[in-house]
Amino acid sequence: MAADDDVFVETRIPEQKGVGVGVGVFPAVVSPTPTADLDFGSFAAAVSSQKPRLEALLRSSGALLLRGFPLQSAADFDRAVAAFGYDELPYVGGAAPRTNVVGRVFTANESPPDQKIPFHHEMAQVPEFPSKLFFFCEVEPGSGGETPIVLSHLVYERMRARFPEFVDRLEEQGLIYTRVLGEGDDPSSPIGRGWQSTFLTKDRSVAEERAAKLGVKLEWLEDGVKTVTGPIPAIRLDHTRGRKIWFNSMVAAYTGWEDARNDPVKAVTFGDGTPLPADIIYKCLNILEEESVAIGWKKGDILLIDNLATLHARRPFDPPRRILASLCK
Repeated sequence: MAADDDVFVETRIPEQKGVGVGVGVFPAVVSPTPTADLDFGSFAAAVSSQKPRLEALLRSSGALLLRGFPLQSAADFDRAVAAFGYDELPYVGGAAPRTNVVGRVFTANESPPDQKIPFHHEMAQVPEFPSKLFFFCEVEPGSGGETPIVLSHLVYERMRARFPEFVDRLEEQGLIYTRVLGEGDDPSSPIGRGWQSTFLTKDRSVAEERAAKLGVKLEWLEDGVKTVTGPIPAIRLDHTRGRKIWFNSMVAAYTGWEDARNDPVKAVTFGDGTPLPADIIYKCLNILEEESVAIGWKKGDILLIDNLATLHARRPFDPPRRILASLCK
């Protein structure tokens, strides 16, 4: 049985970034010591006893990578998430096609491997979103397939400095998101979740009730439904850290919400319904890429993300790759 001091040792890896006062390195990384005699039981016990320390690392850094622990399967990951003790957030209103694997564990976005998924805060396009996300690497990618992450307050600060009038308008008006959903899921699309799995029902009246609770308006079509959300805030205050954050899916929607049903240019607008300026959107995309960190997945990795502090994305990959996810309130 490993002593708690041997279980979560702060580690440095080449991909980490130094990001200034109050953060240190991004992301934080912990691993067991090489001599730790670690099984899943001792790992779970250490999570329980050292949860305040792990949460402090997450709070200061915005993301925490746990590497080198005895987790092999989706069931192990489900038990690991349970050890942290966070309440589950049902995936209602999200756009990504996902499959429930076991317990509170789902596949990450199942869109084709050649597609890039742009930076976003999880479910920022709906009023109820997770506070934390867990990702788990069950099968390492053949190549590529990283989940790049970027600190949201840095994006806000750079956008505010470069495009103050645009950011003022976002803060005043918020954003409106529009998406057309089919009845069933379309795994060929990064936003291919159908309305039945989006609202967890086959009953239109139940879907309307659940949509209304999320502030989503539904317009039924012959072969699906048009959803309109907003205006909702594009800039929020991270009360825990006392700073403004770039909490939206603007770039993801404008550059990635494209399939047979959806035109990405119409997917997101200012809160008054007017189009967004394409040149600023793509300059924001450049800022996101410049500030991001991309760490190659290793089997057994758990990446814990503070959804209020950190945006994430997905790079294209060569199969195989199996990344699992769990969302927490």
